[in-house]
Amino acid sequence: MEQQPSPNPTPDNSHQRRMMLWIIIGLAAVVIGLAVWFIVYSTTQRKAYEEAVALKEQAELDMQQRELENDYEALNNEFAIFENQRQLIMDDSVKRELTQKYETARLQIEKLQQELRSQKNKSAAEIRKLKDEITTLRNLLRHYVEEIARLNQENEALRTENAEIKNRNEQLSSRVEATSRQNQVLSERMTLAEKLNVTGLNLTALNKKGKNEKKVQKATQLRVTFTIPQNNSTPVGEKTIYLRIVSPSGQLLGGAGTFPFEGAQLQCTAKKVVEYAGEEIGGVTIYWDVNTALSAGQYTVELFADNYRLISRSFELR
Repeated sequence: MEQQPSPNPTPDNSHQRRMMLWIIIGLAAVVIGLAVWFIVYSTTQRKAYEEAVALKEQAELDMQQRELENDYEALNNEFAIFENQRQLIMDDSVKRELTQKYETARLQIEKLQQELRSQKNKSAAEIRKLKDEITTLRNLLRHYVEEIARLNQENEALRTENAEIKNRNEQLSSRVEATSRQNQVLSERMTLAEKLNVTGLNLTALNKKGKNEKKVQKATQLRVTFTIPQNNSTPVGEKTIYLRIVSPSGQLLGGAGTFPFEGAQLQCTAKKVVEYAGEEIGGVTIYWDVNTALSAGQYTVELFADNYRLISRSFELR
């Protein structure tokens, strides 16, 4: 049997294989190129996104800083208003303490503000620290307001108390006027002929030895002397002479009880009983032991008997 020889590749098949190889190589290059482009594009986009986020965060921090600075400025303006009110009513020691605390917080805030203005990039921690300092300042201002409110309330109470005192003074003035009118009535009664007459009335300050004392502050006794002259119109019999001594401040000295006078009861400094027989009684003396501090000035001496005011005279004691 005769053997057949192997067929050799034709030129057309070889050409097709080379074309397929180049197509595969071209597709691979395209795929690699697209992959490289995608990687580069993704990296660029991510970087751009991160930069945009960072810019947004910085913008928000800048806005927060400006808002906090506006808050700080408003607090300073409020503090200036309350400071003017507080200067009129607050104790100096309290004022110094609160002012020192406020100034310390204010300086810390201004320091943080200066640091943030000089930085291109702020951090949330720095903004938070500034916010905390401003909160501290706001709390101090609130304390100021509460302190002012408390002091204003105290001042209102004082004004009410002063009004009550004024009302009492007006009532006292009314009583003084009533007393003045009563004294006028008493003066008119002195002209009645039937009352005892009194002459030579005198007031003297004595020391502990019974001698005249020049300074009334050192006196241990006050002595009142007078004479009851003859008066045929006056009924005879036992007469109780009531003495009233009024100090320069308007205070009645002593406390020897009361006596009736024109339907009322008056307090007296001292009293003395004499027997009047229609004849002159000279050298009548009434003593009062000093039991309170005396001051120099004008003393008023009054004598009463038989529901009459016998005499009233003022003496200057040094």
